[in-house]
Amino acid sequence: MNTPAVNMTKVAAIDVLARMGYTARALVYLTVGSLAVLTAADLGGKTTNSRGAVREIAEQPFGQILLVLLVVGLVGYVIWRSTQALRDTDNHGTSVKGLGVRAGLFISAVSHGALAWFTAKLVWFGSDSREAEPTWLSSDLGLWLLAVVGVGMAVAGVAHMIKGWNVGYEKYMRLPPAQIFWLRPLCRFGLLARGAVLILIGVILARSALVAHSSEIKGIADALSSLQNNPYGAWLLGFVALGLVAFGCYSLLEAKFRRINADEK
Repeated sequence: MNTPAVNMTKVAAIDVLARMGYTARALVYLTVGSLAVLTAADLGGKTTNSRGAVREIAEQPFGQILLVLLVVGLVGYVIWRSTQALRDTDNHGTSVKGLGVRAGLFISAVSHGALAWFTAKLVWFGSDSREAEPTWLSSDLGLWLLAVVGVGMAVAGVAHMIKGWNVGYEKYMRLPPAQIFWLRPLCRFGLLARGAVLILIGVILARSALVAHSSEIKGIADALSSLQNNPYGAWLLGFVALGLVAFGCYSLLEAKFRRINADEK
């Protein structure tokens, strides 16, 4: 039987883990976005994904310490996302839309868990090897599953853009009213940019699976590179890259102002 004191301790622990998780996500996106900005400005950067960002962090002064903190933060994020999905802390409900949102939260927990494991391997095993693609991905069923994932990512991207444009995130955050005049555009820009990147990744992934019959998994780096290879590519890449930096800032704001409603369930 849980006592009120035990419940409060659990709530406080989830609150800390969630805020550490948002901070870890911010670090990854700030790194990815900053490198892409440097690439767009032709200042020696590169387009990379979340794992590339982790490798970049590892090469910085005190990189190992930063990676350990990143692992802790990512594990906290996994716990919080799982709590959101399973306990419905944000009251999404059991409608088709609500279950879809909660499924997306759980998928986010799984993907960030994989990133946490990758980061942990860099810390404790010094492993930076690229993992071989699973053989089942080359099968017809594997290609169809990848196409479904691609469509799902594109839908998630659209949801991000709607959330950003309609400032739907504000019902989950306690932004200071005196600062809302600049915080709102920053959050909106960040969510719109991340949504655009997710749509690009989804389209690339679905097209790769269904048209090119390739099971090579695409990610943020491929989406950013596709922008760079278009007319006015440097401008497009720079604009989206700044948006990813803004999303990193948005994640920091979530770490500070997000309502962690674990005590409501």
